Amino acid sequence: MDAAVIVVGAGPAGMMLAGELRLAGADVIVLERLDARTGESRGLGFTARTMEVFDQRGLLSRFGDIETSNVGHFGGLPVDFGVLEGAHQAAKTVPQSATETVLEEWARGLGADIRRGHEVLSVTGKEDSVEVEVRGPAGVATLRAEYLVGCDGGRSTVRKAAGFDFPGTASTMEMFLADVKGIKLEPRMIGETLPGGMVMVGPLPGGITRLIVCERGTPPQRREKPPTWDEVAAAWQRLTGDDISHAEPVWVSSFGDATRQAAEYRRGRVLLAGDAAHIHLPAGGQGMNTSIQDAVNLGWKLGAVVRGRAPEALLDTYHAERHPVGRRLLMNTQAQGLLFLSGAEVQPLRDVLSELIVYPEVARHFAAMVSGLEIRYDLDGGSHPLLGRRMPDVALTGHKLLRRTTDALRAGRGVLFDLADNAELRRRAALWRGSVDLVSARPQEPAENSTLADTTAVLVRPDGYVAWAAPGSHGDLPMALERWFGPAV
Repeated sequence: MDAAVIVVGAGPAGMMLAGELRLAGADVIVLERLDARTGESRGLGFTARTMEVFDQRGLLSRFGDIETSNVGHFGGLPVDFGVLEGAHQAAKTVPQSATETVLEEWARGLGADIRRGHEVLSVTGKEDSVEVEVRGPAGVATLRAEYLVGCDGGRSTVRKAAGFDFPGTASTMEMFLADVKGIKLEPRMIGETLPGGMVMVGPLPGGITRLIVCERGTPPQRREKPPTWDEVAAAWQRLTGDDISHAEPVWVSSFGDATRQAAEYRRGRVLLAGDAAHIHLPAGGQGMNTSIQDAVNLGWKLGAVVRGRAPEALLDTYHAERHPVGRRLLMNTQAQGLLFLSGAEVQPLRDVLSELIVYPEVARHFAAMVSGLEIRYDLDGGSHPLLGRRMPDVALTGHKLLRRTTDALRAGRGVLFDLADNAELRRRAALWRGSVDLVSARPQEPAENSTLADTTAVLVRPDGYVAWAAPGSHGDLPMALERWFGPAV
């Protein structure tokens, strides 16, 4: 084997996955067709859940000063994300180029082998491996790994070569995205519709302005290269009447409203993550964030399997857990598209939703949906309110090193929080010390954290989701440990 895992694609999903695999002790090669990062930033900022994920891995400080905000939207309708108590605020102005840089440096620092200028030509599945034909600087070669993961975007070569079905709907229109300099425009929020479509204006650091131009009735085009700035400026003038052709484009791109999802996220030894598994209308910055979370769900599982610590069946939980998340992502982005891309015929619906969204419970529902905080995996293990949900960031007392529950997840391992100083519990879990850290501590203020106030123990997976909690989980602790971390050693 050239590596335990080959990852195709060096975008946010691929880099996050490479880092997670290295934390799990798996050797990984990342193949990227491009010689260098493009510098483009389709994705912008992080949702609250991705902020938590980066915090769990100790990555937030690498992004420097992050501008955060509780102000968000659903289809252009304002949503106050402050209703989500105990959650990070969303990051608003971190460009995708910066995210890719940070994640690549992190993955390289952990030992990932990242090879740029390597294009995948074909994929051949074997009984015990996957072979990948690659064209690189030294010519064409064949690499072999136990598993292959396609993180290579919406036009994924891996997905096509491995025969994954990709059902859904094709684009019905073409839209433009551009970052420009040398122009001052009043901010325009998504949702401010015009007779012929919708435009958005948002200020970015460094004197850059982001523009989105959505002109109804524009047929989709399959472009081999980005649109010209003249095309974008002309569409802007048709919609607004203003001439912005004198602005200096930093980069220009186009996108559509195609909505597709792979029918399965795993076929034998080939898996998909990120845009290779799901494409949709960009709405609320969810695409990159969901892709990163795909990688975090898959990384520890795949690492455990290739290291022989867990059975191969653990990989089936990746599709079972993340496919419903992707399906819900497609649903909510389609709904948002109807709200901010349609014409006057949808205004009554906007008006009704505007009335409803001011109610805290409704606002909480929409905010949790687009931030990724609503996710609850169906673990079929009991009634504890945290089961299958993300572990909240709770202040701890009684531990020499750890001050917060989030700190315990830095190493990307499972964590058993013993909140009641139960020596027998720790004894039973000791046989899994190779995969699970034991933390004996107490919540600092349990009265203010009702989900932990009456909880004596919590088993948290490496991706930050609760796999077992007491009291309230079906089955005993060893059963849960074996399910998620393999047999005792």
